[in-house]
Amino acid sequence: MRHELTLLQRFAGIFLRDVNLGVMLINTEFELIDISDMACRVLGLEREKVLHQSLDSIFADLPAEHWLVQRSILDGMVVRNHALSWTNNQERYELLVDSSVLRDEDERIVGAYLIFKDVTNLRSLEEQVQRSDRLAMIGQIAAGTAHEIRNPLTSIKGFLQVLRKTFQEQGMEREDGYTVVMLKEINRINELVNEFLLLGKPKNVTYDEVDISEVLRDILPIINNEAILHRVVVQYESLYGLPHVVADREMLKQVFLNISKNGIEAMGEGGILTVSEKVDLEERLVNIEIHDTGPGIPAYVIDKIFDPFFTTKAEGTGLGLSVCQRIIHDIGGHIRVSSKGYGTTFIVSIPFP
Repeated sequence: MRHELTLLQRFAGIFLRDVNLGVMLINTEFELIDISDMACRVLGLEREKVLHQSLDSIFADLPAEHWLVQRSILDGMVVRNHALSWTNNQERYELLVDSSVLRDEDERIVGAYLIFKDVTNLRSLEEQVQRSDRLAMIGQIAAGTAHEIRNPLTSIKGFLQVLRKTFQEQGMEREDGYTVVMLKEINRINELVNEFLLLGKPKNVTYDEVDISEVLRDILPIINNEAILHRVVVQYESLYGLPHVVADREMLKQVFLNISKNGIEAMGEGGILTVSEKVDLEERLVNIEIHDTGPGIPAYVIDKIFDPFFTTKAEGTGLGLSVCQRIIHDIGGHIRVSSKGYGTTFIVSIPFP
């Protein structure tokens, strides 16, 4: 019996250290008795500091409804495959959680356990596939109707410009004002058609070996000019020897410009936009992080920002981020967003050979 107990203790120690699961063991006093290394990494905890501490103090900085572990776990509440999101600093995780109680020989509750699996990549892949299907359908419809829309718009715009010139010559200021409004709306329709076309498979795309550092340096003057208008400071954190990726240079410029412009506009007047280069050698990814110090994205909105036509801007089309995701998805990468309390970070991840 003693030998079997020793084996079980050794297994438990190795399991908590090596298993790719988040594991938390809790006693009847709602104190953390043990925790796996993976749980510490995801939750942003230091094992030595949280062991034998009350869960009330460990999660004290969060509202009770956002705690990963509720006291009801000790009342015998069983949870199976409960999906939830957890944000640790700027990293967002999608988790599947199981929990139950531990009982002794007399069926008395002596503690509880919570186990969770990180399914961030699977959830992200599923969402990307769904969005990609929707974007492809919209792109096909747009490609087939773009010329039919543009041709009459060109005629209308031309005649309006002639009318405006006539109104100006005859001093008809009110009528001239009407034509200005109509021309502005026609230009907006043209821009919308252009974004529709980008949702389909872009034409004349040239995939080549690209130095992302060069791409970012090329567009920094444009980002800076936009930032000056909003009294925003741009910080660029480069990384020496960034691996090259296979992509279309101009498409990458469009992605980084769009995300940077969104960040600058989100800050309103004043703030800091930080563009950072990073490398994940284990996953073989080049990560470009674009962080703003704006008010952040509300939790009820953050899952919708990549959906076609979803926008919080008064005059936005809701297609910018959808186009960006399509471009990055087509080269095998992904875009993640994290927003917690203050500021938002977009992480553009692109694989390198």
